[in-house]
Amino acid sequence: MDALHPRLLVADFGAAFRFYDAVLPALVGARLARGSADGPYASWDVGTEGVLAVVERGALDALHDGADGGAGSAASMLVSRVADVTAGYELCLRHGAAAVAGPAARPEWGPTTRTAHVRDPAGNLWELQSY
Repeated sequence: MDALHPRLLVADFGAAFRFYDAVLPALVGARLARGSADGPYASWDVGTEGVLAVVERGALDALHDGADGGAGSAASMLVSRVADVTAGYELCLRHGAAAVAGPAARPEWGPTTRTAHVRDPAGNLWELQSY
């Protein structure tokens, strides 16, 4: 279960992938769990826990349809795997989060993947996901 991990939003996906794929195994014992150098998404795990993910910024921006509060100039975001994306999204909104992208299926990320995006009260981008 991925409780909470960072995702880096990058312009040069290939360079970021090659760097993290080369250093994470030796530094923290991470293994590539999803994705490839072709992008636009890859993630590394230690055991069953997500450690880091990278996503090509343009791919994430496309999900938000240019809406205010999208990826914007963010360099990273928090990601949490949750049991119910819709319930988590609604909980965040009730407690002051700003909507970025509502719950939706993301089959291009995995056959059962669902996500939603919010900004916390400090403006940090947060993805809720299930798969």
